[in-house]
Amino acid sequence: MYQSHRSLLGEDMWAALLRLAPERLRETRSVLLRQGDPATHVLVLSSGSAAVTRRDDHGQRTLLAVRGAGELLGELSLLDGGVRSATVIAAEPCRVHTVPGPTFENFISRHGALHTLARHAVGRIRESEEIRQELATASVTARLAAALLRLATASEGPADRPVAIRLTQEELAQLIGASRNSVVQALAPWRSAGWICSTPGGGLLLENLEGLRAVVKDR
Repeated sequence: MYQSHRSLLGEDMWAALLRLAPERLRETRSVLLRQGDPATHVLVLSSGSAAVTRRDDHGQRTLLAVRGAGELLGELSLLDGGVRSATVIAAEPCRVHTVPGPTFENFISRHGALHTLARHAVGRIRESEEIRQELATASVTARLAAALLRLATASEGPADRPVAIRLTQEELAQLIGASRNSVVQALAPWRSAGWICSTPGGGLLLENLEGLRAVVKDR
């Protein structure tokens, strides 16, 4: 089962990580990390959720993963000395701690946490491969349902209440490699069935997660 950085590192080490840098609020759709930029720091995501995306040589953006609170963002690029391999966008308001590279590397060395980060990276690679397979073989409807479920899982809202997805239909289309019209068509029967509804800010409110899970299961 996939585990967050927080669960793998433990509460004491996670709390120590948070103390390395002040907490800052980033709004929905903020670019937290940008593909191709130098890896100079690590983000510690203390609340909210973020979509990890990558642009190909043709400029098309696709979803690689969704990260929730309790995750590190950008640590692999920093540790291997490369540039950012993906763009990370706030899927809802996020609170992050920006830890400079040398500070983070000293922290990991001091706590002997490199092996733990390597284990976590393997899980991330497997997850990304699953999403790539999904994008290559599933219908737009199944891809959209799966993306919405990932966003819902990463959200910190109460489990027994509808989940707000703050991304627009155009942004959701980009995440799953589809046209906006295809996303609108996929959403239409879910609206009619009462599974979802629109929010004033242009996002969606997910009312029936079980229905979406059935769509993914039956793809």
